Amino acid sequence: MAGKTVVHPAVEPVSYLIGTWRGEGEGGFPTISSFAYGEELIFTHPGNKKPVIAYSQKTWKLSSGEPMHAESGYWRLKPDGTIEVVIAQSTGLVEVQKGTYDAEKKVVKLQSELVGNASKVKEITRVFTLVDEELSYVVEMATNLTNLQPHLKASLKKL
Repeated sequence: MAGKTVVHPAVEPVSYLIGTWRGEGEGGFPTISSFAYGEELIFTHPGNKKPVIAYSQKTWKLSSGEPMHAESGYWRLKPDGTIEVVIAQSTGLVEVQKGTYDAEKKVVKLQSELVGNASKVKEITRVFTLVDEELSYVVEMATNLTNLQPHLKASLKKL
């Protein structure tokens, strides 16, 4: 079984995420100018001992390669189809998200339970979908001035 990581049974339903993904995205919001970015997402798993996936993300300007944003955290799946995610962003903002996963449809839906160290951001949702070997996501955000609305979207391919 060389080369194949044995995953914890709790992680198996989203084990398709494990690996490095790269692609491009676009962002915008009523309070900022629209922008395009390159992105890399890395999902790793420590093996059969822990029911978690480590997550890291970084983005860069497409035009110059200059770093834009980074975040990292952990995804913890539960047998009842729910998931808990903690994320620390390079901006100092932290998120605790809860949601659901559908192993057949390959969809993970997350909703913020807590957005910490953020003076303006009040709520964040994330939806990840795998279709035809392409991982896409949509992030929506609400602030103290705006209701929940699209902020980021990207499409990534596994390397």
